[in-house]
Amino acid sequence: MPISTPPLNLFFATILIILSLPKLNQATVRIIIGRCHASGFIESKGGYCPVSNSADCCQAGQTYSQYRCSPPVTGSTAAIMYKTSFVNTTAKCDNRTYPDSELVVALSTGWYDGGSRCMRNITIDANSGNSVTAQVVGECDSWNGCDAANGNAPPCVENVVKASPAVWEQLGVPQSQSNELDITWSDVS
Repeated sequence: MPISTPPLNLFFATILIILSLPKLNQATVRIIIGRCHASGFIESKGGYCPVSNSADCCQAGQTYSQYRCSPPVTGSTAAIMYKTSFVNTTAKCDNRTYPDSELVVALSTGWYDGGSRCMRNITIDANSGNSVTAQVVGECDSWNGCDAANGNAPPCVENVVKASPAVWEQLGVPQSQSNELDITWSDVS
């Protein structure tokens, strides 16, 4: 039986719609054929940016993608890992903060899956060959953002693992390296 594929004209129509959006933030557009697509868009009105790096804040007039999904979880799920501190952020799973020395992560909305992974462990593998086990304590919200309640930060993209500094240290990532790293992760059985 032949494998059914989406019509080519649907693919091109999707590309045209995305490219026709005004002031689209191209960094947040990721086309994953047959996987997770943007579920909506939010336009930033700008506002106070509480972080020192204004690149982490929504820019007035820019459009950001929103996701209710994440790519399917496999035995080796590709993701982008960002370094984040949970010291001043209350974790969604248990409403507490965590010191930078704890091995904790937050997952994009689709992977967070309404809290089904709360307090469970995942294994993170770096392309260096090092791996670490960390506990899921929160959600990197892929739907809400660009408002005061979210520190004027854009919604997370669909494939993010935000990890504490301890996770980065255990993976052997040098302090001088960027705060972004391509990784794979899997659920611990």
